[in-house]
Amino acid sequence: MKVGIVSDHRGFELKQKLIEHLLTQYECVDLGTNDKTSVDYPDYAFLLGEKVAQGELDFGIAICGSGIGISIACNKVKGVRCAKVSNQEEAKYTRLDNDANIIALAASIPLEEAIKYVETFLTTRFSKEERHIRRIEKITFYENGERG
Repeated sequence: MKVGIVSDHRGFELKQKLIEHLLTQYECVDLGTNDKTSVDYPDYAFLLGEKVAQGELDFGIAICGSGIGISIACNKVKGVRCAKVSNQEEAKYTRLDNDANIIALAASIPLEEAIKYVETFLTTRFSKEERHIRRIEKITFYENGERG
């Protein structure tokens, strides 16, 4: 599994620690930022989103101060379903029900919690239940300018 990870300056430390953990089990691609110098999170969100949407990466992890801004930016990329999660149950259900392909985290999450959320996200399979497929298809249709 190939996982991409990005952060802004506020999420840099958590990103670096998560990369150490991820590399023990996955191919992990660090797409920046590369230090604590102030940056604009949309630049990194768009880069990650495009690589996930194009199939270059299986999943993505995005980190900013609150996790909210970077998740909004990721979701502007066609084909991305990014969820900002605050607990392990949300990490599970965003995959199980929504087939999300990027998880967004707040920079302030303790490392142990972040690892739990990421591991849950990466190991939970989409349920493929008809009702969830139908709902995701409605989102995709709307994203493509269709009404269905």
